[in-house]
Amino acid sequence: MKVLVERCKECGLCINICPKGVLVRGEEFNSRGYRYAVPKNIDSCIGCRLCEYICPDIAIFVVRGEGYEG
Repeated sequence: MKVLVERCKECGLCINICPKGVLVRGEEFNSRGYRYAVPKNIDSCIGCRLCEYICPDIAIFVVRGEGYEG
């Protein structure tokens, strides 16, 4: 899973839709002043890609073989 930090606007859609709670709001801010989403426990990712599909800013990419089985 890749999160493009500078694209994230802290909307929280990815955090709320993840069925496994992989993503959380980070403690740090990007250059635009938003606390971006970060993977908390990437090993729990099931590769459903819901976070990727719901992100309005195209800031998340789920990459096969990294952090999920599927």
